[in-house]
Amino acid sequence: MDGTILVADDDRTIRTVLTQALTRAGCKVHATSSLTTLLRWVEEGKGDLVISDVVMPDGNGLEMIPRINELRRGLPVIVISAQNTIMTAIQAAEVSAYDYLPKPFDLPDLMKRAARALENRRSVARSSTPPPRGADGGDELPLVGRTPAMQALYRLVARVMNTDMPVLITGESGTGKSLIARAIHDFSDRRTLPFVVASGGDLAGLDGPSALLSRAKGGSLVFDEIGDFDDEAQARVVRMLDSLTDSAPRIMATSQADLSERMAGGQFRQDLFYRLGGITVNVPSLRERVDDIPLLAEHFLARSEREGGATRRLAPEALSLVRAYSWPGNVRQLENTIRRLVVTSAEPEITRAEVEQVLGNQPAMEPLKSAGSSEKLSASVARHLRRYFDLHGAALPPAGLYQRILREVEMPLIEIALDATAGNQAKCADLLGINRNTLRKKITDLDIRVTRRRKLM
Repeated sequence: MDGTILVADDDRTIRTVLTQALTRAGCKVHATSSLTTLLRWVEEGKGDLVISDVVMPDGNGLEMIPRINELRRGLPVIVISAQNTIMTAIQAAEVSAYDYLPKPFDLPDLMKRAARALENRRSVARSSTPPPRGADGGDELPLVGRTPAMQALYRLVARVMNTDMPVLITGESGTGKSLIARAIHDFSDRRTLPFVVASGGDLAGLDGPSALLSRAKGGSLVFDEIGDFDDEAQARVVRMLDSLTDSAPRIMATSQADLSERMAGGQFRQDLFYRLGGITVNVPSLRERVDDIPLLAEHFLARSEREGGATRRLAPEALSLVRAYSWPGNVRQLENTIRRLVVTSAEPEITRAEVEQVLGNQPAMEPLKSAGSSEKLSASVARHLRRYFDLHGAALPPAGLYQRILREVEMPLIEIALDATAGNQAKCADLLGINRNTLRKKITDLDIRVTRRRKLM
């Protein structure tokens, strides 16, 4: 790397570690615990990249970005924050931050992002649109998480919220699909317009579809659990979508059922599937983001206390049990369990025995439920390939299909294997049964990020 990096963080340890790592990489570093000092440096023309925390002693790092953009258009800003919520990620996107990483972040990953920002700094143009302000989630499931799965979800929401394409939100019951739809609406340009959630019954009658469009008035219209709609309701949705005008609402749909599987079984219309699948947002199950469980548990304990409940905390061994549980009911089940523990616990510290008692009548583990739980990989690939060919109608796909498909399969296989081996390429090569040099070449050719799990607190 080559360039000058301005680091603003009130944590001395983080400033020291970033300064040492970036200096070793060949950069000049100016580090401060003050946003005022950071802004002065920017005004003086210093820096090719800014890395800034959000909550600082003298202000908010996100609110500083529009001013930085005014002073130095094109100066990239990477935001790092311990506020691991969808609000932070979307606000970072709204003020045109170059990138956003939650704390604790992965140092090698941050270094790679910083290198890319320096490489692209001359071609990036920034806007200074202020971030929208959303209401508190209230009793909704919290969109909180620092795991890669949740951070990827936040970034996708930030990218799609102001497009007009339909959005299909998938995921198990209790993961927060409806809340994702609400977040897409609340942070979009349509946030001042109506947000309407519709079921199959709302489409009944001669005026059902037109009444829904009238209620939505150019805002957002969400078909809740569209996989449960009967044939007539599905047909009405297709006709409605085909008649939409430029002033129509943004269309979204949620489904915990695998629509492609239902389509293959003749239970879901193919034309409706393709009309809704402009952008698919998958909400991960709690089993796929175990590291977020302590954060969520703390959130629910704090919420209960704010609502007048007793002050409670989980003993370390109790938290270990909560982390180990499979949570088939996902975040909603975790919330209900924490609420019950707050009421039934005799002492301020919730014990492992109390957690065992609450979870005692529930299954200790539930297998992952997914589209292909009983489907062979080859059948799943065949299904996706048929869809790919169908999307081209009577024409053939572009030439070179074989290599493109191999790349699509090879990339996630290597990425998941690297993640499973904590980024150790020797172990990964052994796991895959290929030569280490072959693995390295594929990592380079496929532009795969290799991240060792070394966390910076």
